[in-house]
Amino acid sequence: MIAGVLALLSLAALTALVTGWTRPGSVRPATRFVVEQGSALALRLPVALVAAGFLGLLVPQALVAGSLGAETGLRGILLASLVGCFLPGGPTVTFPLALVFWTAGAGAPQMVALLTAWSVFAFHRLMAFELPIMGWRFTAIRLLASVALPALAGVLAGAAITLTGVSIAR
Repeated sequence: MIAGVLALLSLAALTALVTGWTRPGSVRPATRFVVEQGSALALRLPVALVAAGFLGLLVPQALVAGSLGAETGLRGILLASLVGCFLPGGPTVTFPLALVFWTAGAGAPQMVALLTAWSVFAFHRLMAFELPIMGWRFTAIRLLASVALPALAGVLAGAAITLTGVSIAR
């Protein structure tokens, strides 16, 4: 995990270096943007993680493990896809909620399906932004075109775990 974080930080530093070299005028606005966004996240994320910790105490682990556990297979992946569509809010709300499911015993393929469904089909974004801005026809076509994505992502994650033998620690 530490190696992954270091790799991402190295990639970010390399990207910043190349950008600064090729576009010197873009460094200051980019730095300002990172500081603004990072400050907002630094304030929200600890509160969200503490709230998720308390929520985790209320969520029945047996129910989560029985419904979304690794042994639930395709049924759990499909249920996780449905649950993911209705997770509220942005990443500072969704990822702590996902952490609650994960620590309560949800399987990795099910979590992939859940987060993919949230990314693609978040009901609150669909109702607040997509339908009013893009209209019913576009939204219906997009939903039909991408309806299989969460389940497919979950199945592929399960296959990747099986083929590689990688175990994902909690």
